[in-house]
Amino acid sequence: MGSYCQTLETFDLSTIPDLDVVVLGALELFAESELPKLDFSHFKKPLVLGSGNAYLTSQIVFAGQKAVFGDESSYIHMLQQEDDIDGAVIFSASGSKHAVAMTADLLAAGMEVHLVTNTPGSPASELLSDTFVHIFPKNREPYTYNTSTYLSTILGKTGEDAAGITEFIMKEVSPKLLRNFGDYSAFSILVPSRFEHARAMLRTKFDELFGPHITGRVFTDEEVKHAKTVATSGDELFISFDVENKYYGLPKNRLAIPLPENVDYGAMLAISYFVVGNIQKANPPYFKNNIEKYTQTASEIFGQELKPIVE
Repeated sequence: MGSYCQTLETFDLSTIPDLDVVVLGALELFAESELPKLDFSHFKKPLVLGSGNAYLTSQIVFAGQKAVFGDESSYIHMLQQEDDIDGAVIFSASGSKHAVAMTADLLAAGMEVHLVTNTPGSPASELLSDTFVHIFPKNREPYTYNTSTYLSTILGKTGEDAAGITEFIMKEVSPKLLRNFGDYSAFSILVPSRFEHARAMLRTKFDELFGPHITGRVFTDEEVKHAKTVATSGDELFISFDVENKYYGLPKNRLAIPLPENVDYGAMLAISYFVVGNIQKANPPYFKNNIEKYTQTASEIFGQELKPIVE
């Protein structure tokens, strides 16, 4: 077991790691693991469901295949409106919360239901036979980080080399990072248009780690052209991932981060999460100071125990 994985096995509430450490731990795990292969080609038009970043992960996995996408708020309506749906695939790292109700409702509707998860014996998986439960490896992580969980599923789809991504991060990305990330109160991130699903996943990370304290905006290289930079700020940093930036932000407030050749979503997300983790290091521990209280409230909301450390 590598050093980053060891850190993730032993941290407690007083030593919660930053996101960059969790990224490197995930890549360590995947370099030593055989990831399951997903094949749902027998479905002509499945209903593919997930909540939050699981929803976006499902779109990455099903890219190029005809499917109807939904979440916990829309799946009943879609099931009623789309009369040619011939099966369902639910993405849920925990296999709990909304995944349980979605699984039960789809089974009741006579659907063939598959669950893509990282948690053996989860409440949703207990409703299905083993044939229909696809379990991907994960690390022990802080609640909401969901890095090894969804990244494992994405790498299982793209087939990218986890060790190669780590090498690229350490040699090509880490040396380019700023020491003064803490001087900025706003970040605008530019990604190539073909990584459109990365936008919401990165926005979610800013919400989770910084809340209202630090603004994180994410655009594709085409989207940013449309009145996204009318109002500017001297303490806003523009970070572009393999995108040329000649116009946005003050020249001194532009940071270019490379991506590997033949990059796919696995490397895109790992590298961008690594950078966000370094922004986290440079700022007060907003997430670490509040995650225990948050999970107590979330446990009441969902009616099940949610812990600040996901084993």
